[in-house]
Amino acid sequence: MVISPLNRRAFITAFGACAAYPHVALSDDYINLDWQDLLPLGETSLPRELAELTDHSNTNPSSQQPISSGVRTEWNGQVVRIPGFMVPLEYSGTGVSAFILVPFVGACVHVPPPPSNQLVFVTTQKPYESKGLYEPINVIGMFGTAPVSTQLADISYALSADEIVPYAG
Repeated sequence: MVISPLNRRAFITAFGACAAYPHVALSDDYINLDWQDLLPLGETSLPRELAELTDHSNTNPSSQQPISSGVRTEWNGQVVRIPGFMVPLEYSGTGVSAFILVPFVGACVHVPPPPSNQLVFVTTQKPYESKGLYEPINVIGMFGTAPVSTQLADISYALSADEIVPYAG
């Protein structure tokens, strides 16, 4: 999966400052986010039923991605925890080192992607040994708005993961 240089540059710029800040202890020093938290106030997410009623004959799901109506910035630079499912983009050895975190199984792969404000581009220094696309996970790390475009979808948020663990509520 190739990320364009311009978008990679935006991502690096957005998180380059993170190195200047010491990492926060991961015990409970994070903000729990839900997918609804990523939408502009008053907006509701794309009903899953709509995502399932799409043209599956189209080989490019990203062409069916709904337009995003905006992002929330109040968690920029904060350590957050958000649950979701992994759509791998890059591997390091046998582990996943970059992926799209999605709110439901099959997003970006079997059905068109949700709006970009319902997707998070995640990178990690320690590759995660994924059990597959159906494994729910929690991701903890530095969060922010950083538009990234991949072959699968446009993404509005990015997270530099300090910890990726199986979902446990």
